[in-house]
Amino acid sequence: MGLATIIGIVVAAVGILGGFIIEGGAIASLMNIPGFMIVVVGTLGATITSFSMSTIMTVPGSFMRALKGAGGDEPVEMADRLVGMADKARREGLLSLEDDARAVESEFARKGLMLMIDGTDPDALKSIMEIEMDGIAARDAERAEVFKMASGFSPTLGVLGAVMGLITVLGGLGGDVADLGHGIAVAFVATFYGVGFANVVLLPIAVKLKAISAEEQLVRDMILEGILSIQAGDNPRIVREKLMGFIPPADRPADEEEEPAVEQVAA
Repeated sequence: MGLATIIGIVVAAVGILGGFIIEGGAIASLMNIPGFMIVVVGTLGATITSFSMSTIMTVPGSFMRALKGAGGDEPVEMADRLVGMADKARREGLLSLEDDARAVESEFARKGLMLMIDGTDPDALKSIMEIEMDGIAARDAERAEVFKMASGFSPTLGVLGAVMGLITVLGGLGGDVADLGHGIAVAFVATFYGVGFANVVLLPIAVKLKAISAEEQLVRDMILEGILSIQAGDNPRIVREKLMGFIPPADRPADEEEEPAVEQVAA
């Protein structure tokens, strides 16, 4: 998923700039520091005004997250691990899973497993973990909203930059017509920055963050279902069937590979 973000931005940039060059434009004519400052710095300021500083501080990490894609455990690997734990719990009891639970990298899964091992009531465990999931989803949504909101500010500030440039140009009417035309072209560069920045970077990043959040939420749903199944003492094969339902068919292991995977994790 992370590679798709980079490829998409590059393809969009090549398409836009390539079309501009084919039409006879020069890349150098798009270089305008005042317009860049009005759009980028202005968008940053408007966005900071709209959110708390704690949320704004997550922007660099959110941007890198969009570039790298979803983090955490792979769904198939986590499913295999939970199936192995289900098998071990049926043979040795839930307390035997304590070391395995502490070795899990996912903080969410580790928390749920430790609650299970501590003998937490299934309904209480489910309630606690669902509250945790809702909190994570809300924080992810807010981070995506930062980029979505910025994508609304950017084009508007681009228009503002164009208007400011035109004010300067029109204030000098009476001079050379060629200089007037050049000044108008430079003024509209700010609009190019604003619309381009919003639709090639900011809005796609917001959409990608929502997609990553949905993907990770699905894995958390799978983890919770696996933990509840282990706690209920379900047969490992039943646990596997439940967990595979959360994984797209194309990503599921082949049927002949399922049983060795269970034995390997259980060992």
